[in-house]
Amino acid sequence: MASVETAAEHERILREIESTDTNCIGPTLRSVYDGQEHGLFMEKLDVRIKNHDREIEKMCNHHFQGFVDSITELLKVRGEAQKLKSQVIDTNRHLQDDGKELTSSMEELQKCRVQQRNIATTIDKLTHCLPVLEMYSRLQEQMQAKRYYPALRTLEQLEQTCLPKAGQYRFCSIMAENIPKLRTQIRDTAMMQLRDFLESIRKHSDKIGETAIKQAQLQRSLDSSISPQPRALVGRRSRKEAAAGSGMDSSGQGGSPLSEQDSGILDVEDEEEDDEVPGAQDLVDFSPVYRCLHIYTVLGLRDVFENYYRKQRRKQARLVLQPHSNMHETLEGYRRYFNQIVGFFVVEDHILHTTQGLVNRAYVEELWELALSKITAALRTHSSYCDNPDLVLDLKNLIVLFADTLQGYGFPVSQLFDMLLEIRDQYGEILLKRWNVTFRHVLDQDNYSPIPVSTEQEYRHYSSQFPLQDPELEKLPFPKKLPFSEFVPKVYGQIKEFIYACLKYSEDLHLSSTEIDDMIRKSTNLLLTRTLSHCLQYAIKKKNVGMAELVQVIINTTHLEQSCHFLEEFISNITNVPPDTVNTTKLYGTSTFKDARHAAEAEIYTSLNAKIDQFLQLADYDWLAAVQGGGTLDTSDYLVDLIAFLKSTFSVFTNLPGLPVEHATLPGKVAQTACMSACKHIATSLMQLLLDPEVRQISMGALHQLYTDVKECESFARAGPVAGFQGDTLLLAFSDLRQLLDLFTQWDWSTYLADYGKPTCKYLRVNPHTALALLEKMRETSRKNNVFAQFRKTDRDRQKLIDTVIKQLRNLIAQHHT
Repeated sequence: MASVETAAEHERILREIESTDTNCIGPTLRSVYDGQEHGLFMEKLDVRIKNHDREIEKMCNHHFQGFVDSITELLKVRGEAQKLKSQVIDTNRHLQDDGKELTSSMEELQKCRVQQRNIATTIDKLTHCLPVLEMYSRLQEQMQAKRYYPALRTLEQLEQTCLPKAGQYRFCSIMAENIPKLRTQIRDTAMMQLRDFLESIRKHSDKIGETAIKQAQLQRSLDSSISPQPRALVGRRSRKEAAAGSGMDSSGQGGSPLSEQDSGILDVEDEEEDDEVPGAQDLVDFSPVYRCLHIYTVLGLRDVFENYYRKQRRKQARLVLQPHSNMHETLEGYRRYFNQIVGFFVVEDHILHTTQGLVNRAYVEELWELALSKITAALRTHSSYCDNPDLVLDLKNLIVLFADTLQGYGFPVSQLFDMLLEIRDQYGEILLKRWNVTFRHVLDQDNYSPIPVSTEQEYRHYSSQFPLQDPELEKLPFPKKLPFSEFVPKVYGQIKEFIYACLKYSEDLHLSSTEIDDMIRKSTNLLLTRTLSHCLQYAIKKKNVGMAELVQVIINTTHLEQSCHFLEEFISNITNVPPDTVNTTKLYGTSTFKDARHAAEAEIYTSLNAKIDQFLQLADYDWLAAVQGGGTLDTSDYLVDLIAFLKSTFSVFTNLPGLPVEHATLPGKVAQTACMSACKHIATSLMQLLLDPEVRQISMGALHQLYTDVKECESFARAGPVAGFQGDTLLLAFSDLRQLLDLFTQWDWSTYLADYGKPTCKYLRVNPHTALALLEKMRETSRKNNVFAQFRKTDRDRQKLIDTVIKQLRNLIAQHHT
């Protein structure tokens, strides 16, 4: 049973081998070898092969003739095929030989086509990349050349236009990453240059201001016929500044408006305009400001830049407006202070006119208002320390130049001129102090003697110094003497110098001639009424001033008083204001010199009376002296000395060197008044000696001695120590004392009491109170000296008589009082 199955299996395998593709026979053969009967299978396989061989042989035998025929034909074809093969080989060889050049050309053409395609692709890529590289290279060059504003424009174009077209390349990515860094670098560098610029103009603002002020001086010196320019300064805006105002460079690409130099002060020389004075702005390279402004504008940070710039300039303004503590010591301190302020505002004015909105008019006006308040406060403070009129005058000229300079730039300066009017009052006070010293020196150095003139040249010299108009003096031969002393022409000259000093200050203050004239006259009045008046009072009242000196002072002040109208004319001539103009202030010189003359006269009288008092202090009367029986009494020694002194003193008035006409007018009147005053003072003093409360007793003998002294005084008065008195005018000084002594010595009480109050009374000038007081002193003397003499009838009668007269005088006084 097993063999049958095995045989069937082998048969199946054989059929499968015959029908199956040789590629899949492997599994079939594996199944044979996997079994145990592969030998039997091999036997059957051999049998099957033999069967197929027999079938093939049968088929071959059946088709052999056709095969032979085919072989024969094939052999025939073989020869032809060999020929054809030879021909083909030859043809192929010829074709290959001929195609080698074509193949080489085709390969070269193929290579060229590839290269052409690569070149086209490369050109296309480079077309987009080369502008990026070129622009980036230009950017690097601009950065190295510090041309930051064009660099920023290049950077913007590179970022917005070129890089997007170039594609995604590594270098493009690197460039894109560097763009923000480059922007930041440009912004920071521009800001650093701006800081350097601000620091530079802060340091050099005094140089800028000095140039601007020099230009203002030049402008003031120009011929008035030249029409004024729109701006007061000679300096002009350069073409460079005009370009700056447009904000564009010549390429039209918004480059830096000015050169790309560093900030600082430049040494500018315009070769095309050598005859033109360079403007103050030409000293400054403003390119850092314009550059930074444009850069921040492009970056969208203009507001930030404007706020920063204004903040920094405000800080610098406060520093510039802060004066040095010792500025008042020298003019150079004031000049440096004003130069810095002018430099600051020249820069701001230039920025205002060459930029669009970086600073505006309101901002500049705000700074100027701040500056005006600071400047006026500083000038008030520092000028108050100054005591040198020359420095104040130089300061005034400097302030005027400072104001004119800034006014040329359009800044209002009226407050500065108001400040100058304030300083004018201070200047006047300083002048008065200086002239006070000058006048005192002149008065101290004067010899108070008439000026001797030996030649015509000397006479003309003094006439040129002082307006001396005296025809009689001119007629006198040389040598002769001028009536006044040296201090007259010197004082007159100093008054004119003072007027010139006041005029110098009033120049360039934009005042009218009338205002200048009024200012000078008021200042001169102060000089006359306060300074000169005080100096004359000082000279008159100082110690050791003699009568001759006082008389000479009177003569001098008289001539100065007469010269006042010449001073009026002098002021009118230099101010071109007629003296008869309405509301013109008049000089008070006449009253000043009159007051001085009166003071000198009063000092003469006071000094003379004081000297008389010194003599009177030597008086030593014996108030209890007895009446001498016979002979005449001698005049008291002190009175003899006093009269001798008076005679010598009044001889000074009558023997002064000079013109007789002078002695007949001024010194004569003074001498008469002094003589009358001296006589009155002597009489009054003697009367006071009689009525002195300390003198309680007076004898008749003492009255006789006093009578003798008064008689000597009357002899002196009657002798006429000073010419010019009419009749016995001088004797009237002693009339009160004379009548009183006559009344007592003659004991004529009945006449006095009977005629009292009548115009024809012999003792009209005797006061009953005075007589009563003197009688009471005599009664006391009579009582105490005649205690034991009361038993004598004559003494008792005299005592009763005195008591009776006293009683009658009291009744008379009471009656008239009622």
